[in-house]
Amino acid sequence: MKHISFVAGFFMAVLFLSCNQKVEKQDGYTTEISYGPGDESSITEAFLSLKDSSSILLKAGIYKFDNLSIAQLKHILIRGEGYDKTILDFSAQSQGGEGIRVTDVKGFTITDMTIRDSKGDLIKINKCRDVIIRNLHATWKTADSSSGGYAIYPVLCKNILIENCYAEGSSDAGIYVGQSDSAIVKNCKAAKNVAGCEIENTTNAQVYNNEFYNNTAGFLMFDLPDLSKRGGHIKAYNNYFHDNNSRNFAKAGSFGTISGVGNASPGSGVIILAVSNVELYNNRIINNNSCSISIASGFAVDDKAADKIKNEYFPISQNIKIYGNTIEMGKEFPAPAFEHHIGKLLVAIEQQLNILDAQRKNKRIPFIMYDGISTNILNRGTKLNPDSICIQQPGDNVFVNADFLNIAKPAIWKPVTDMTAFNCK
Repeated sequence: MKHISFVAGFFMAVLFLSCNQKVEKQDGYTTEISYGPGDESSITEAFLSLKDSSSILLKAGIYKFDNLSIAQLKHILIRGEGYDKTILDFSAQSQGGEGIRVTDVKGFTITDMTIRDSKGDLIKINKCRDVIIRNLHATWKTADSSSGGYAIYPVLCKNILIENCYAEGSSDAGIYVGQSDSAIVKNCKAAKNVAGCEIENTTNAQVYNNEFYNNTAGFLMFDLPDLSKRGGHIKAYNNYFHDNNSRNFAKAGSFGTISGVGNASPGSGVIILAVSNVELYNNRIINNNSCSISIASGFAVDDKAADKIKNEYFPISQNIKIYGNTIEMGKEFPAPAFEHHIGKLLVAIEQQLNILDAQRKNKRIPFIMYDGISTNILNRGTKLNPDSICIQQPGDNVFVNADFLNIAKPAIWKPVTDMTAFNCK
């Protein structure tokens, strides 16, 4: 009878643990919980009631959620059983906003799952530190202006790793890091977004071993005014940015504004806008057929940029190093560029160069387009390269100073391809 009682007690204990799905002190987390499809209401509640040092495993299957939220915790892990096995579907979301929102968490990891089809951003990680986003697919099945803005969206964070992720269908940026410090984006892919990846007002970022393709623009480094911090000190290397020629489907409010990715022309490989201390090297930048690399100031999109200068914003890119990249372009602009306000300017630059220099024989726009707006505009200087734009790219048809200050005055507008002042010393 004692043996029977022991066995019964053992199985009662197992049943209790199974029902509560709670196991103590495994893999560095005080509490580990697991769920399967059909447990959505329990999962939603668990996200709201988590304690520090908790791990949640979502087993293979499809889950239907309105939204999920985690806040003010330490040492949290959310994991699935693989991006092709654990799928969180937010397509029935009743209102806008994020699919998953994470706020003020120190030590947050999400890994090994797919999140898809929210009305707003798929995952927003706000005011967190020590963030790991790994083996996460974040996608919308329809890539148009009805999609959320950002698929993977850490903002106001510190110490971020985004690794082995895939983003698709964003109406802004697939992978976006904003107003943060110390970020790594590596071994990721992004396709069918307006921007594949964007580093915005973020310091100390490294972007390497990624592939961004079939977007409007492959990779953006932006600083924008009226945000909490100035960005810069960004390195992008060993990436493959290719075939980013798609129509810009950013939401209507993004077009024609300084804060809008709607300014990215179809056919853009890399855009450097008002951000300083950048190194772009050893990348393959292939078949981005409007402009392989653009270096632009805030004045290119905002004639009042000078009024917005403060500690957190300076509109002119400085200390830019571009070297050792493999760059190729196709024979013509992508069709969507002719319908886009910046795309039309790039077309005009190519045409004007070929008008001014018959020996070009209808060459394509040079690989690197610099808007030519320097700190001379602020201090009435006359230096040829006052902002240390340093380019070391061998070959022909590499560079154009597009003379944006005069682009609206055809009689005196003279884009030039002489890059002597911009060669790295």
